[in-house]
This record gives sequence, C-alpha cells and structure tokens, in this order.
Amino acid sequence: MIKRISLAAFTLLATYAGFAQQVEFTEYKLDNGLDVILHQDNTAPVVTVGVMYHVGAKDEEKGRTGFAHFFEHLLFEGTENIERGEWFNIVASNGGSNNANTTQDRTYYYETFPSNKLKLGLWMESERMLHPVINQIGVDTQNEVVKEEKRTRIDNSPYGKIIYSTGISPYMFKEHPYKNSVIGTMEDLDAAQLDEFKAFFDKYYGPNNATLVVAGDIDLKEAKEWIETYFKDIPAQPAVERVNIKEAPITSEIVATEYDDNIQIPAKLYVYRTPSMKDRDAYVLDMISSILTDGKSSRMYKKMVDENKEALQVLAFPRSQEDYGMYVMGALAMGETPLSTLGKSMDEEIAKLQTELISENEYQKLQNKFENRFVNSNSSIQGIASSLATYHMLYGNVNLINDEIEIYRSITREDIKNVANKYLKKNQRLNLDYLPTPESK
Repeated sequence: MIKRISLAAFTLLATYAGFAQQVEFTEYKLDNGLDVILHQDNTAPVVTVGVMYHVGAKDEEKGRTGFAHFFEHLLFEGTENIERGEWFNIVASNGGSNNANTTQDRTYYYETFPSNKLKLGLWMESERMLHPVINQIGVDTQNEVVKEEKRTRIDNSPYGKIIYSTGISPYMFKEHPYKNSVIGTMEDLDAAQLDEFKAFFDKYYGPNNATLVVAGDIDLKEAKEWIETYFKDIPAQPAVERVNIKEAPITSEIVATEYDDNIQIPAKLYVYRTPSMKDRDAYVLDMISSILTDGKSSRMYKKMVDENKEALQVLAFPRSQEDYGMYVMGALAMGETPLSTLGKSMDEEIAKLQTELISENEYQKLQNKFENRFVNSNSSIQGIASSLATYHMLYGNVNLINDEIEIYRSITREDIKNVANKYLKKNQRLNLDYLPTPESK
C-alpha cells in the first residue's frame, strides 16, 4: 500500500462527526463504459476523487503474480504530462493527500483535495488512465520498492504470513488464484518483461473496467462537465473475461504447520473457506467473529485470556472477497500452554454457537456494535467514496451504502446458530500450528 502523510488541518476538514443519514448519490455511465458515481456533501470544503479498477491479484497469469499490486505503485511514476516523481509533490503542494490499495479483487486510487482543486484531481486520474509512462526505469524503481514492502510487511514482520494470508491461502485454494498472495513473488516480478507490464495495463486499466467516484463539496452540474471533458475521449478496451474457477469442497481437516523466524509465541489457527462477500451468510460470519473475539467482553477473550489464562491474545476475522472468503480464528499461547489446549477451547466455543442460541442481551449488544460501525463507516468523505466504489464494483448494488445495515438487522439468533453449523465444521477447515522456527527459540 502506498502511504503519504496528509496535512493535519486538511484531515480535520475531511472528517466530520458521523451520524446515520442517507447517502445520496448520482450514478451514470459514459459512452466509453466508465461508471461514474457522484456524492454531494457541502458540509466541509473538501472532495475525494477515486478510481477503482476491477483488477486484483486473482486476475494475474500463472508465473506472473504480483502485477496488480505492482501497478498500485507503478501508476504513480508519472504520465506524459506529469513528470516522473512529481505526482506526490503536485498533490501536497495543492493541499491534498493521496493513497492506493490493492486486494485480490480490485485496485483503488484516490486523492482528497480542498474542493476548489476538484478539476486538478479529475485531470490527474484521467492522466493515470489515459497515458501513464510505463518504462524500464519505473519498473526497476518500483520493483525495489515492492521488494522492500514484502520484506517489511511479510518476511520480517511477526505473524506476517497470517496477516497477509501467505501462510494460509495455499491450503484453502488449490485451483482458484486466491491461493496466491496479493504482493506476489519477487521471482515473478523479476522475470517479467517491460512488454508484459504494458500489456497488463492495456488489458485491465480501460475506462470500461473502472468506476470513478467523486464525493464531497461539489456542484453536480460542474462536476459532470469536467468529468466529460477529461474522461469521455479515453478509449474503451476489450471486455475483461472474469475469473470463473470453482473450488472443490474441503471434506477433511487439513492439518499443517508453518514456521516464522520473527515470532517467539506460537499460535493455533482454524481457517474455514466461506462464501462470497455478497452472500448473506458472509454477514452472519462477520457477526460470529464479533461474538468470539471483539473486545474484552467477547467469548474467547473472557474464557481463554481472562479466566483460563491460556492465551495471550485471541483473534477471529472474516476475509471477505468477491468469489470466496475465509474465516480465520486463533489464539496466541500464554507461557507453555500447549496448542492442543487452545484448540480444545476454541472448539468448545464453536460448539456452543452450534448448539445454543446466544442470549437476547448478547444479541442486542451485537446489533448495537454493528449499528455503530455502520455510522462510523460513513463518517468521512474518503470512506464514503471508497464504499460507493466498492458496493458498485464488487457487490453490484451502490445503495448498500444505505441498506447494508438492514442485512445485519435481519440476522437472527437462529441464523447465527445455523451458519456456525454450516461452515465451522472440523472436516472443512485448516488446522494450523504457527510456530517459531527452531533456531529462534
């Protein structure tokens, strides 16, 4: 992920106190296929311009992993009208901030500016889409940047293979490209030729594979005119053929061990393959993870950390994705606690969810948490822009920015019990011992 320091005063302008309100938006498409979403909010004089491309790590060819994430960096190198190395200087000198991020399913670029710089933001994103400079010096430079990111975030980071799933995904997916990490392998990037990077851009970065979002202090008529000016003449590319690979069900427990040079404390992990982020069951699993480990009052924390003092920390989170997801739960051992003891305690908590309804009090607390999270997710212009693009591209329903909370509200105690029984089965999971390498003990 590319990160740049934003101005403190500007950040204060970009974020305002959140409350549950309807997010109004205008949605339309240009003739070249570019999807456009506009959200007008004149509360503060700031605007976010974001472009999300429907390309992620799952779209890469075998032997060429890491391309989508690489482009997250490469497309800041410069364009025919923005000199190499000047992108961030232009943004900062105009009072703005910018960032980009990549997942298995999409890549997102954005700038947040004072609202009188909207035209600049649109021009810069049209430059990125229309004619970026992709040359060998840029590829070589960013190759080193990505290598350092991999060393920092995964290779030399404690539990990095869990956080970034590189030690998990290959067990959960045998055919689907979700088995590969977003950052890819350095061998693949080193072996790639310049023409391959250019071909990747031509295939995936056309307007008909993108969603442009403009959110904040804008005039709708003026914004539409400028969008037309900067984007309408960018030619469409051939339609992208989407990944359509089905995984065979996991029918027997996968038992494995991974080692990490950077840790001293072993961990026990259970990982389950789950449905698409669009599936209602994925929302239920989100609630289940909250029940198990969200805060010191959660079930696993109270039992394993507070009462039994067998775990230093517990974790549970759904890894939501467009085609399939993963549900990861685990615990870090306290002292000499055997990992089998941690596994037994986790299995007991799963069994409770599968056999008993959660209490009405716990259910109401859960609903309150998700109401609060929903409000906070729409508390900044940047957050709204990202949500609008995500709901459009990956969910196919922009209005989920307003309606998604109704899905959570509709989930019953019986749903939680049923989904726990459906997905959290021993014969459908990875049972992983995550250990310090012997030399580091």
